[in-house]
Amino acid sequence: MSAMFHLVRHAQASFGAADYDNLSDLGQRQSEALGAALKAQGVVPDAVFIGAQRRHRQTWEGMERALQTGLDPVVLPGWNEFDFGGLLEARFAGRDDRPADLHTDRKTHFRILRDTVLEWQRDEIANPPESFGAFTARVRAARDAIAESEARQPIAVSSGGAIGRTMADVLGAPAQQMILLQLQVKNCAVARFVMARGQTWLHGFNETPHINGANQQDMLTYS
Repeated sequence: MSAMFHLVRHAQASFGAADYDNLSDLGQRQSEALGAALKAQGVVPDAVFIGAQRRHRQTWEGMERALQTGLDPVVLPGWNEFDFGGLLEARFAGRDDRPADLHTDRKTHFRILRDTVLEWQRDEIANPPESFGAFTARVRAARDAIAESEARQPIAVSSGGAIGRTMADVLGAPAQQMILLQLQVKNCAVARFVMARGQTWLHGFNETPHINGANQQDMLTYS
């Protein structure tokens, strides 16, 4: 028996705010639009899984308003994002070159995050909030839990890092590819995987069926 697994990145969160882990007003609209687009494609999920972060639940709730599945999501903390704020702080601990706008300027934040993740993967950051090995293990365990659920069309809502790690794993790519994939993932983008016989194959990446030429300027975001 095979399954078509849809892995969704959360909608736009609140970058630069005191609490990032909430959808913006645009994020709410993105999540509902994605749910409507998936419904139009004939996607009928029979199981839903989310990380334990608010933006994951809020994204699913927006999707559900359009999909109307009646399903209660199963919370799998393995789908949580790594603590990128804490990781950046760990990298610059005790240093005097920490940028003042590290967490508020998008360009600075994501440029430095890329290099920080590469250092994290090489175990070059002292006292990170979580080791890269532990992060990898929990993301893999979350994917295994979905494969073992026997759902035929499961949906999960997660974050860019966990999706990038999953993509690199499924493709057999070097760990360094995780951050390069992660930084490409759009808000509410869908990755699709076929799961069968204990294996997982990539079927689609970074799909945005809710975005078209008419609404792209408004709806396309990355953080």
